[in-house]
Amino acid sequence: MDNLPLIVGGATLSALIGVVAWQQGRIRALKKAQEKVVTEEARVFDFLHGLGEALSGTAKALDLHTLIVKGMLRILRGQAGAIYIADDSNSVLQPAFVARGCPALMDLTLATDPDGVGVLEALHRQLRIRHVKKGEGILAEVWESEKAQVLGHMDSLLESGRRLGAVAGNVAVVPLLYSGRSFGVLVLARAPIAEPFTASDMQVFQTLAEQSAFTLRTAEVFSDAAEKRRLDSDLQVAQEIQRILLPSKSPEVEGFEITGLNVPARHVSGDYYDFLAVDKEHCGVVIADVSGKGVPASLIMATCRSVLRSQASGELSAAQVLKNVNERMFPDIKEDMFISMAYAVLQANSSEVTLCRAGHDAPLLYRASDHSISKVNPPGMAVGIDSGEVFNRVTKDFGVQLHRNDCLILYTDGVTEALDVDGEEFGMDRTNHAILESAPDGAVAILQRLTEDLKKFVGAAPQHDDITLIVIRKK
Repeated sequence: MDNLPLIVGGATLSALIGVVAWQQGRIRALKKAQEKVVTEEARVFDFLHGLGEALSGTAKALDLHTLIVKGMLRILRGQAGAIYIADDSNSVLQPAFVARGCPALMDLTLATDPDGVGVLEALHRQLRIRHVKKGEGILAEVWESEKAQVLGHMDSLLESGRRLGAVAGNVAVVPLLYSGRSFGVLVLARAPIAEPFTASDMQVFQTLAEQSAFTLRTAEVFSDAAEKRRLDSDLQVAQEIQRILLPSKSPEVEGFEITGLNVPARHVSGDYYDFLAVDKEHCGVVIADVSGKGVPASLIMATCRSVLRSQASGELSAAQVLKNVNERMFPDIKEDMFISMAYAVLQANSSEVTLCRAGHDAPLLYRASDHSISKVNPPGMAVGIDSGEVFNRVTKDFGVQLHRNDCLILYTDGVTEALDVDGEEFGMDRTNHAILESAPDGAVAILQRLTEDLKKFVGAAPQHDDITLIVIRKK
């Protein structure tokens, strides 16, 4: 009996050591997971940065296809992949780039090459020239249905590839979508010993595929414009890019009416607005303007759009999103350029809007209770001016309470600085008057009244800058 306390004490000590060891293991696992996330974020940004550089240069189509496939493999830890693009008649898929070891997802007549290169090399050569018709296998199915598919390592389609030595553990196929239509597919293959594709992997894959599709189509616009009109190519391409950047429809957020518009100028600028799905309950609303004009401003905005979308998902702090955007954009913005932005996060059926302003024109707040307008003017610095030391200190979240029929109006300086034939500016007084006269009729009415008043005021004078407006009304 005298030894009982020692046994109990020893058991307690062993249990305590076990708990400490478990906690240390847990901490190491969390650190490893955090490092993995940071690494993947860096890879994603490098990929987006590479696409932006390719757009700003004179990259050939093959270079872009190679960049996209190799970037996907690096980010999503794949061993082989391919990209297929529909031909001009949209009747067949053509292999644009096929990495070595990519499995055949179609029927092929395989034989060793006459030169004795081996079956795997013969497979690679055939895949580089083999077209895929509509209705022919999983590639055509994803292309036509516009829905991604994942093949597990036991799928019969991958069996022949494994026998030949191709990478055929798990394979994901996603469509390349542009303006709601599929014009090709991306293929990503992992080795049998690699982990299967998770839901998170597929979300990242599809998001990057969307940006890749945007890049490829934009690159085509560059090429076509250069062939048709060398002198006017930069203006026409920039206008097309601006149109692509804008949302196709207004979001549906319970408790709010949201609408926006952009009236492009004859001479292009970097105006931009967007609606972002933060999560199931929150929606992000952004308006921005790049300093300068022409294609350089439009390309910076295209990159900013990609970075913003990558940072907005799941982040409820508007200020943190803009801090992340500034951190990633600063190294790539020239000293004479910057981006003014205002970003708001809305929660469904909530009265509070979280707003952050980064050097942009102060949004206007219309109060239905007393029919008044005031500026919402929290401090903030434009993106691209400071690496983060000052930007992060002055950039803060600002809560705006919206009551029934209150409106928050975001705009670019193309509205207030519009000039008539005598060089007089439209100004804030006319802007406020248009809002006061139309606000009781809703968000769309405000947009219509402002654009009508602007058109009458400007008259025959040329439009010198883009006009961009967003109205958020609390129902």
